[in-house]
Amino acid sequence: MQRAPTGLQPAGLPAETGSATPVFLATNRQKTMIAARPFSADRSLTLNFARFDVTAPARRRLGEVPVGGNDPRHHFTATYRDIDGRARLIAEINAALERLPSHNREIFIFVHGYNNNISESLFRTAQIVTDFGIQSVPLHYAWPSAGSLPLYVFDRDSAIFARDGLAETIELAAQTKAKDVVLVAHSMGAFATMEALRTLALRGKSATFKRFGGVVLAAPDIDVDVFDSQLADIGALPVPFTILVSQRDRAIGLSRFLAGGHPRVGNVHDIALLQSSGITVIDVSRVDGGGHTVFAQSEAMTKLVENSRMARNALVSGNTTLSPASLAEAVATSAVALPLTIFLPDGTLFGGTTGQRRP
Repeated sequence: MQRAPTGLQPAGLPAETGSATPVFLATNRQKTMIAARPFSADRSLTLNFARFDVTAPARRRLGEVPVGGNDPRHHFTATYRDIDGRARLIAEINAALERLPSHNREIFIFVHGYNNNISESLFRTAQIVTDFGIQSVPLHYAWPSAGSLPLYVFDRDSAIFARDGLAETIELAAQTKAKDVVLVAHSMGAFATMEALRTLALRGKSATFKRFGGVVLAAPDIDVDVFDSQLADIGALPVPFTILVSQRDRAIGLSRFLAGGHPRVGNVHDIALLQSSGITVIDVSRVDGGGHTVFAQSEAMTKLVENSRMARNALVSGNTTLSPASLAEAVATSAVALPLTIFLPDGTLFGGTTGQRRP
């Protein structure tokens, strides 16, 4: 399998063809002195910030991230420049928000998973933004994954190390002029996210959760008992809170094997328990094979996001009778033709292609 090149181009080099997606970066990867490789897999005790402009090839399949070279006609490429400090990051994000229509002034935070180098996680962020038609300001949190398949334990330790930096990134996003913040975390990044929310709660900063417009954990690589403990410390979760699970996720299955067979949250262990905590669960086992990255690569998922956007637009356009609970039901009802099973917190089930609805 080809990996994304770790070399990136500093701003000021000749512009590449095609339109670019701007992505702000907060990372506790160690900064290097190498212009073509600005961040390493080493851990930094302080956050570093940058802006990347990511170009995707015009011809590619939905969800595909072509890598292996620096030709923008065929591969994802990027240029970047450093951002000097927190105040400057907030100012630049605010300027980007001001250029959006008022109803789109959101920040979209993406937290990558295990075995990602800096280029791969940036390109995945840009791919999601592009393919899902996200109009928000993208802010990517890059934690110091080794980007190496055998170094699972190193990545696990790095995800724990990264929790304070992610908590700080969430606080910085909350300090901007964004209407709200939507956070999507994948795999081991979901573990870092739960740890960050726990950190904020234990520090008495749960009020930050009110700034969220939604949190999504996709294929969370989290031990179920650890997750229960995190929930107990966090208390009231941000609303809405959604988890994507799959029985066919081989990566989560391998993680479960490495843990001695103990179940992971991403493998559909106890949906009723998740629902009782106010969590919406979406079972994607029947979506394009139910693999580990189906959340970012499936046409069914793009349709679900579009349904969510339509329901949210109805809410902000003056339909004051639409409560958060009925908003969730509106999304689920519109998604019954998709190969998904959606479990709402109130116990209602919407069953995929059958259009089944059970209280």
